[in-house]
Amino acid sequence: MRILDGASPLPAAFRGGALALGVMDGVHLGHQAVTAAARAHGRPLLAAVFEPPPRRHFQPDAPPFRLQTSAQRARALAALGVDAVIELPFDQALATIEAEAFAREILAARFGAAHVAVGFDFQFGRARAGDAAALTAFGAQFGFSVSTTAPVERDGAKVSSTRIRGLIAEGEVEAAAALLTRPWAIEGIVEGGQQRGRTIGFATANVALGDYVRPRFGVYAVRVDVGGAVHGGVANVGVRPTVGAAATPLLEAHLFDFSGDLYGRTIEAALVAFLRPEQKFESFEALKAQIERDVEAARAALR
Repeated sequence: MRILDGASPLPAAFRGGALALGVMDGVHLGHQAVTAAARAHGRPLLAAVFEPPPRRHFQPDAPPFRLQTSAQRARALAALGVDAVIELPFDQALATIEAEAFAREILAARFGAAHVAVGFDFQFGRARAGDAAALTAFGAQFGFSVSTTAPVERDGAKVSSTRIRGLIAEGEVEAAAALLTRPWAIEGIVEGGQQRGRTIGFATANVALGDYVRPRFGVYAVRVDVGGAVHGGVANVGVRPTVGAAATPLLEAHLFDFSGDLYGRTIEAALVAFLRPEQKFESFEALKAQIERDVEAARAALR
């Protein structure tokens, strides 16, 4: 699977493809339906995504909200059989392009799309003036067909990135996983820390949350991918109030049955189950005793 620069014309091998188009933050069940609609046309299967998400362009000071990094999104799309991901830079030029020009100059001319699949609520062009119906009309004019997927519902409500963010913020990671079809995961480079965990027998790998949506602060059972090897573990997500509040929230993961140096390496921690809220302890002894209980709870959850 290739990642292509959406600011340039596509290589010849990918022109004439079927395009799943959208932000696709999370690649959840709704996004998977859009991808399936594109796949049904039997052409090279492409996903065109906006990077960064339009929300970050229009609201540069908005709180962190992403469900995935661009690399995680690409891997999730590859797992659906996507042949290439086109990352379309969302800048001021794209924010102000007219809807008709977007269809003509980008989808038809630059990408050479034969088919474009979008969700029912897709909007595009300056001031979000274009919708799925407008895209269908432009497609007939510029040489590509369009399919629009209906809302995907679970438990009586629409599946959406917004809904999933809300579940994660409440610590409902198992419910979020059902809509994502995989556990929600935080990926990043392991940073150097205070190494306080080593002194009580629970060394941790620390990863900054960056632009990820903030989950409910607390302790989680996790599965951590280290270079393709997956280890069970327990992680605190928050500001570690007992040992001196962190300037920014961290994921601090203690991996079971692992020894080695992780500093500077990229890991991905999948949050499998919420165990308890983050709390401040009166002493390191009390903290250690609680971590021992957390370890047992995490092992049980992972079983």
